[in-house]
Amino acid sequence: MKRRTFLKKSAVAGVAAGAGVIAAPTVVRAAENFRWKMTTSFPPGLPFYQSGPGSAEWIVKAIEELSGGRLKIKLYAAGELIPWNGGFDAVTGGTVEMNSAVAYYWSGKVPALQYFGTVPFGMSFQGQNAWYYHGGGLELWNEIYNDFGVIGMPAGNSGVQMTGWFKKPVGSAADFKGLKMRIPGLGGKIYKEIGVNVKLLGGGEIFPALERGVIDAAEWVGPLQDRRLGLHKAAKFYYTTGWHEPSTTTELLISKAAFNKLPKDIQGIIRHVARSANITAHTSAEALNGDAMDDLVKNFGVITNPLPNDVISLLRKKTKEVLEAGAAANPVTRKVHDSFMSFKKKHDRWANLGEREFATRVRGG
Repeated sequence: MKRRTFLKKSAVAGVAAGAGVIAAPTVVRAAENFRWKMTTSFPPGLPFYQSGPGSAEWIVKAIEELSGGRLKIKLYAAGELIPWNGGFDAVTGGTVEMNSAVAYYWSGKVPALQYFGTVPFGMSFQGQNAWYYHGGGLELWNEIYNDFGVIGMPAGNSGVQMTGWFKKPVGSAADFKGLKMRIPGLGGKIYKEIGVNVKLLGGGEIFPALERGVIDAAEWVGPLQDRRLGLHKAAKFYYTTGWHEPSTTTELLISKAAFNKLPKDIQGIIRHVARSANITAHTSAEALNGDAMDDLVKNFGVITNPLPNDVISLLRKKTKEVLEAGAAANPVTRKVHDSFMSFKKKHDRWANLGEREFATRVRGG
């Protein structure tokens, strides 16, 4: 009897469970369907940022696939829904749930945000990400963003960038005095210190400004992205290597209120997709930049040169002054600055023994 009673109860439970299996997914799916909007600061079709591996398009597709379609995100490139520099206000104001850009675009609101984009003469891709994930950088980033009701996370990294495009060759620091140049972030502040007339333009605005002579020089990213904007058609002197952006992080900016409404598994999907995009975008740029540079030089007559040593020395000196002045003026910036520099000092000890030793003495060329 006990055995028959057990089997009967089990059968009833099994039927109930079976009914639950049939009915529950319908209820769960109805309760867990989400529709978001995402804007970016980048032109349509731009490699690395807007399209291709690790890009905004890649992120949106990956989130939809991994969530089984429960979170679908409508993507808008710069200018399609809001201006290229309107992403922060769009997310904090509730116009969209998510934006892709670089955090230094919002440094007018909080100067310390520049450190979560890039730092001149800072760390490599390896070092910067080590600081984010293992040195407290990501926690500091979101400590700042918490006051604005948003969440920030790395979702791409260009690696070392190019110094930029110049209509005329650079022979010394004197050539920068009065130069009109498009450059954002801390790099722009430092260039101002040596006499550059700094301009902040969106990606889609750079080529026409350079072509018409509104600006004399411009930096964007690297060969792959710069070629897509056609910058080589407006200037022929392309200088290496980007002292101002040794490792530039693409940011995924998310409304905290919208994020908190998501089930835990979809929240986890977004975090993991962002981390995956961080490495995927970077490795795609590493894979494609060489061919893009060869194409620019061989087929378009682009002339590449490093900046003169005296220019680099002057910029390094001014960088230290600008960073220290910024930290002294703002306690939040001081906190972030000290964290970054303390980690950099520790990481440099290993980088000098590892990557740099390999690059200068072992790898060859």
